[in-house]
Amino acid sequence: MFRQLEDFYKDWAYEVEATGKVLATLTDASLAQRITPEGRSLAELAWHIAETPSEMMTQAGLPIHVTHDGQEIPASAAEIAAIYAKAAQAVVDELKAHWTDAMLLEEVPMYGQSWTRGVVLGALMGHQTHHRGQMTVLMRQAGLAVPGVYGPSREEWLAYGRPAPR
Repeated sequence: MFRQLEDFYKDWAYEVEATGKVLATLTDASLAQRITPEGRSLAELAWHIAETPSEMMTQAGLPIHVTHDGQEIPASAAEIAAIYAKAAQAVVDELKAHWTDAMLLEEVPMYGQSWTRGVVLGALMGHQTHHRGQMTVLMRQAGLAVPGVYGPSREEWLAYGRPAPR
């Protein structure tokens, strides 16, 4: 749970950059990759990450309208990445305009429960991280190089001339 917006901004900036690297690695051809026929595709996961800031933060009372319910998934990986970047920046812009540190302890209705705004921000970040991790599995299956997020990826270790840790 976040108690200060400045702490969120610092963590969010890192996570947005990491998610941006993952999204930038996608190709239009890779968007159809799935683990199972009923599982989400790379396009569906990427789009879910891109639309969640609007959906979740609007539910928490912050007016972010970069995407809307029922909007079709773009066919272009670059377009999904651009929409995500816009939504991620809108989170910061709207927080700075509408929320204060004191408001982070206030409760708001979220998905049939009551969460503090600080918990909402933590959930937004954790949700993105969770789905970004799912994407990296599909990316490997699609033959894409996975960028490092919390350290070098296998491909980055090899580029450094070192064997990837096991």
